[in-house]
Amino acid sequence: MTAQFYDFKAKTLQGKEIGMETFKGKTVLVVNTASKCGLTPQFEGLEELYRKHRDKGLVVLGFPSNQFANQEPGDEKSIAEGCLVNYGVTFPMFSKIDVNGPDAHPLYKYLRSELPGVFSSTIKWNFTKFLIDADGKPVKRFSPTTKPEKIDEYLEKKILK
Repeated sequence: MTAQFYDFKAKTLQGKEIGMETFKGKTVLVVNTASKCGLTPQFEGLEELYRKHRDKGLVVLGFPSNQFANQEPGDEKSIAEGCLVNYGVTFPMFSKIDVNGPDAHPLYKYLRSELPGVFSSTIKWNFTKFLIDADGKPVKRFSPTTKPEKIDEYLEKKILK
């Protein structure tokens, strides 16, 4: 049997394990994040997106990763504080993971195989985004530089009508 989005689990920044089946019936945007990246201000746009559409079933899931130029050096506590204090993040944030390589989180191995991207399935940088529809099917991969406002346009046209 082939894996599905809902088969995976991940630990929150607070150390609680959550199964992705928690998000059944919701549209999910999975994002690998970093707090010391030039793209870090996207946290603000992602939070706006989440607040704007959560009543329509959108949830944003943040997965910090330190695999790109050491831009997420902190521990879970400092990551949580930075997200909250600097960007008012209220969407679920998970423990720091690898998104590439042999130690990549199984969820990221799955997402990369389902939506490979340009030239290779490797995650190129922080803030790569994967959109999973309400049926748990990965439907779109957005590049790190795709701003949350552009994703909002896509959601309104194609997903959250």
